[in-house]
Amino acid sequence: MRYAMKAGAIALTLSLAAAASPAWADFWSDAGAKFKGVTLHGVTESTPPSNFIKDVLAPEFEKKTGIKVEIETTSWDQMYDKAIKDMEAGTGIYDVVYIEQDIVYSYMARNFLTDITKALKDQPDLKAPTYDAANFTSFSNYFKDANGDLYGVPMEAFLKTYLYRKDLFDDPEIQAAFKQKTGHDLKPATTHEQYTEIADFFTQWGKDHNMQLWGSTAQAHTGHPASWYEFFESVAPTFGVYNWGIDAQKDYAATVEHGGQMNSDKAKAALKWWLHLRDIAPPESSQSTWTEVATTFAAGRVAQGLVYGENAAWIATDSSQSKVTGKVGFALPPLKPGVLEAAEAGKGYVGYYDGGAFGLPVTSKNQEAALLFLQFIGQNDVQPDWAIAAPRVTNTATFDDPKVKAMDVKLGGFYTMLKDQGKLFAGAPPYPFHAQVREATAPIFFDILTGKIGPDEGLDKMAAKTEEELTSLGYRK
Repeated sequence: MRYAMKAGAIALTLSLAAAASPAWADFWSDAGAKFKGVTLHGVTESTPPSNFIKDVLAPEFEKKTGIKVEIETTSWDQMYDKAIKDMEAGTGIYDVVYIEQDIVYSYMARNFLTDITKALKDQPDLKAPTYDAANFTSFSNYFKDANGDLYGVPMEAFLKTYLYRKDLFDDPEIQAAFKQKTGHDLKPATTHEQYTEIADFFTQWGKDHNMQLWGSTAQAHTGHPASWYEFFESVAPTFGVYNWGIDAQKDYAATVEHGGQMNSDKAKAALKWWLHLRDIAPPESSQSTWTEVATTFAAGRVAQGLVYGENAAWIATDSSQSKVTGKVGFALPPLKPGVLEAAEAGKGYVGYYDGGAFGLPVTSKNQEAALLFLQFIGQNDVQPDWAIAAPRVTNTATFDDPKVKAMDVKLGGFYTMLKDQGKLFAGAPPYPFHAQVREATAPIFFDILTGKIGPDEGLDKMAAKTEEELTSLGYRK
């Protein structure tokens, strides 16, 4: 009797609350009513986070608003090519575009993107009660202008971490053989010397035991920017070379002669270290981008490697795609002395904090409907399942969700690492000339990889070429 009365009272309270605030309860259908029949078009890279938007969030948004969203998932280079050409020509093909963290400053400098913060202030009737930019992690700062206005709603954020095979590292036979050969215990490397020793050991172990096993991954494609990024954003920082070796405080110097670090002794040591790993890595490494590195690890072909976190969940848990489920450990990359301390003091970083956002081109013909969609994917409520499908976290509340916490245990603490140690990593430097410097220097870098030029001479040429390019662009005086 008491239970029935209590249930009735609750039901009455809920019905009164609903009657008192119908607009809040049905914001999406109300806001989307005038846009029914509109189809939004978006372009992004074919990755687990993007596929979740296409397969899950876009259909949910359509059910709630009546606005259809067609997300085109394609290759990394095609994504950029299509988005940039559309925005340059002003054709308005795309209403939402993926903005990788490292290119957003170029887009903003060219006035490609709509100021989302301002747009929502100017049109308060489009502001969703469940959307608040304050809910985002500090990663959202990479998509803001000097005034703090947001130009992209973060949709993925992850670390490029050190992955290793726990089953191999914990194997008694392998442990004994490693100790006999090196004189110390086998455990995840904290220094470059340790990492090399482990890599050499496992590559030889694979040969000796007729196994398809090598000591390390290497994102070393000889004609794709992925290798350029691997070196400058993931490897060089672990040696203490930050921001590509360009010093903005010294007239954007790149050469040691002018105060830069791109061709410094540290950078040259970093490159030689990485080239050695490339030489003892699986044969596909010379044609591997971030995608192939992940599939190589998932196939059980390597003992350790630097792998983008967007692939961590499926490598560690999806047996339909990975042969190493339940066997993956995570750690910080190997570091030179002083790098960790510099990162903790905010004067450096240990690796790449990668990710991206969905932005609204100023050329979109459906700005208001697109603003609704961007808010929809930025809500706290849609994040947990997204984070489980792909280990990306953009909203602080996601870390405390029970489902995410359970997945964190399965992943061996990957989300905990992102939450607690993400501050040690950093995104690309805020250079509006990002693409120009990459394109100017990449051919020289590829020549290093193919052996046409030595690493020392190659970095000297790259540093000089960088300064030449920045001078022509007007950044160097």
